Amino acid sequence: AGAQIVPKSIAGRRHGPRMAASARGDAVGHVSSTARDVWKRSEVVCFDVDSTVCSSEGIDDLAAFLGKGEEVAAFTAKAMSGSVPFEEALAARLDILRPSRGQIETFLREDAPALTPGVATLVAALQAKGKDVYLVSGGFRVMIDPVADELGIPRRNVFANTILFDEGTGEYADFDAEEFTSRAGGKARAARHIKDLTGATVLAMVGDGATDLEARQPGGADIFVGYGGIVRREAVLEQADWAVSDFDELTRALD
Repeated sequence: AGAQIVPKSIAGRRHGPRMAASARGDAVGHVSSTARDVWKRSEVVCFDVDSTVCSSEGIDDLAAFLGKGEEVAAFTAKAMSGSVPFEEALAARLDILRPSRGQIETFLREDAPALTPGVATLVAALQAKGKDVYLVSGGFRVMIDPVADELGIPRRNVFANTILFDEGTGEYADFDAEEFTSRAGGKARAARHIKDLTGATVLAMVGDGATDLEARQPGGADIFVGYGGIVRREAVLEQADWAVSDFDELTRALD
């Protein structure tokens, strides 16, 4: 907890049963009519944030701001490729960074990540259709809440990691290991929880990484849309129900 941070304007299978093969596109960048139908019928759409909603990896941006970019970027790449368990990569990166509340506030004022082109239009279109939009991220809530504000998404619809600060000094203390996205498989657990909260029967997950793909598990996401507009992770895109590089394609598919 702490004072609200006001950044400058903000203008990245090893799982259970999945959608039948006929519901998927035959190649990356293509999609079948069944996948389009599931997208249109989705009552809830969850977005990853880093390299998806925002055009960079927030933790890497913060690391660069703090002069620790190369050390942290290596762990981010491992986490997104699935070669290192996410919880290990998260703990390692935070141990390197140990960001204070004041440092994060300064970063958000001076160098906040930018929104990816087309995402604001897509979110507005989804909301106009009566769909609930959530941000589900392995990033940090203190950095993602302002993104939600910019997009008109209620902060209660944000599932992300919480950095804990020393209440007296504001120095980094730890992170909340109970958050869904603090460990591997957390996005699937978050998706199931969101379904329980909303009563939704069809939920879509949009993201660029292996942790987003994991959301498509029994009771979790019913369709995974792989986004490759910022970073193309071919192993992820090949397993997506629909792979896109432009959010406008998803916006058009709502009509």
